Amino acid sequence: MFYRASLQAAAALASLSVLAGCGLLSDSSSETDQHISVGTTSSPSTLDPAAAWDGSWELMRNVFQTLVSFPTGSTSPEPDAAEECRFTDATSMAYRCTLRSGLKFSNGEGIDAEAVKYSIDRIMKIKVKGGPAGLLGSLDRVETKGDKTVVFHLAKADATFPFILATPAMSIVPPSEYPADSIRDDGKVTGSGPYVLDSYEPGSKAELTKNPGYKGFADRKNDAVTIRYFDDSAPMVAALKDKKIDATYRGLTAEEVIGLEDNKDDNNGLQIVETVGADIRFLVFNPQDPASGKLAVRRAIAQVVDRDALVAKVYQGTAEPLYSMVPKGIAGHTTSFFDSFGDPDTAKAEQILAKAGITEPVELTFWYTTDRYGSSTAPEFAELKRQLEASGLFRITLKSAPWKSFQQGFNEGDYPVFGRGWFPDFPDPDNFIAPFVGKDSVTGTPYLTDEITDELLPSSRKESDRGAVSQQFRRAQEILVKDVRLLPLWQGKLYVAAGEDIGGGERALDPQTVMQMWELYRKTSW
Repeated sequence: MFYRASLQAAAALASLSVLAGCGLLSDSSSETDQHISVGTTSSPSTLDPAAAWDGSWELMRNVFQTLVSFPTGSTSPEPDAAEECRFTDATSMAYRCTLRSGLKFSNGEGIDAEAVKYSIDRIMKIKVKGGPAGLLGSLDRVETKGDKTVVFHLAKADATFPFILATPAMSIVPPSEYPADSIRDDGKVTGSGPYVLDSYEPGSKAELTKNPGYKGFADRKNDAVTIRYFDDSAPMVAALKDKKIDATYRGLTAEEVIGLEDNKDDNNGLQIVETVGADIRFLVFNPQDPASGKLAVRRAIAQVVDRDALVAKVYQGTAEPLYSMVPKGIAGHTTSFFDSFGDPDTAKAEQILAKAGITEPVELTFWYTTDRYGSSTAPEFAELKRQLEASGLFRITLKSAPWKSFQQGFNEGDYPVFGRGWFPDFPDPDNFIAPFVGKDSVTGTPYLTDEITDELLPSSRKESDRGAVSQQFRRAQEILVKDVRLLPLWQGKLYVAAGEDIGGGERALDPQTVMQMWELYRKTSW
C-alpha cells in the first residue's frame, strides 16, 4: 500500500487520548445554531498561502481548499477540491488531479484547472524567502487539460508530492484577487474552504462563518468560529476558565497543562486532550556570524546543552529530549546527537574550543520569538543561557521579538543563534530534513550540503514505500551532526483544553497537527 511507513507515523500522530473529563467523545449536537470560540497564542503572520510556511496554516486550513487533504481519521492525503488524484507513472514523475464539479470561491467565481495552476505558479514566482516555495523543489511545471484536469510534472521523482499538495500553502486562490507576482496584503481572504473569513483583526481575532457554497470532505459540526489570539497563555487560560472562550490550542505552558490535569475539581470541568506530537524545537546557527560560524563553537554548545535538565525544569514531562531532527514516531528517527556527543560534558567542550585556539569565553546573542511557540519559550532560553554560562565557556545575551519581526530578522541573517520550532507539514522523515537544507532553507540561512540535497533526498523520493528509506535519512542525520548547523533540543506533545460542554477535541488535530475547527461542537445533553 502507498506510503506504508508514513501511514504508521501519521496514525501515531492522529492517535489521541483523553486525559481528563468524559464529554469529549459524545455525539455532536443536532442543533444548527452553534458558535465556538477558540483561543491560541499562534496568530497568523500572513493571510496569503503563497507566503505561509508557519502557524498561519491553522487559519488557512479552515478557509481555503487544497486538492488533497487529511480528513479526520485519515493517514494519507485524500481528495478534497479534487475528485481524484494519482501518479500516472511508476516513476512518481507525473501527478494528475481531476477537480470536483461545481466548485466556487466565496466571491462566487468558479474554480477550474487554470485557477489551480495559477495558485501553484504564483508561489514559485513570488518566492517569498523562507516561504513555501521551498516545498516545491521537485516541481517542474503545472499543466492543465481542459477545465477540470491538472497535471503536475516533476523534475525528479518525488513520492512525497501528494503530502506537499495537502499542505495549506498549496491552497487554491482566485486569480482575480491574488496578484501573480506579489502577496495580497489587504487583510482579506477569498477561498473555497469550510468557512468564510468574515472579519480579521491582526493579533486579536478572526471571525469565521460556515461557507454555504463549500464542497469538500469537512463535516462541519458548528456554524461559526471565533479565533482569539493571545500574546501570552495566562490570559488565554483565564479566558477559558471564565468561559469567555470554549477551547484552546497552541501555547499552553507545562505548568498550565499540569494544573488543568491535576486540579479537575477547581477547573469547572475543563478537559485536556493530548495528541502524540511530532513538533520539535531546535537552535539554528548562522554560518556568517564570526562566532557561531565556527564549527568548534557549535560543537562546544552541543557538548554543553543538557536536554534532560531543560525538559525537566521548563516542560515538566510535557516534552522529551530530542537528539535528532527526525522525531520519535517518524520513520528514520535516530539518536545521532547523543551518539556523537553523549552526556553534557564541560571538559570535553573546553577541549573542543582549545583545539581551535579559542581560550576566552565566547560571546553570543541568542534570539527567540515571543508569540509563536508558547509562553515557555522565554524560560527555555533562560535555562539555555544558565547552562552555557555555568560552563564558564560562554557569555550569552538573550534577545526576543514578535514573530513577524523575528521572522524578518532571521531571513535577513541578523541573528547569530536563534530558536525555531517545527510542526510537520506531513508525517514523513523527508519533512524533517529537506526544509532545512539547500539555498532556500526555511530557516532563512542557506545550508548547502550536496550529499543530502543531490543524493540522499532524490534517492529517497524515488521510493513509494516510505519504510524503505531509513538508510538515507540515517546518513542525512550523520551529516547534520557533523556540521552542527542545527541543534535539536526537544520533542513536544500537543494539548487541546476545552470546556465540559465542548465535543470533538479528540478529532480536531489532523496528522499535520493543524486544527480542524469544524470538528468542535457544543453538546446539548449530558
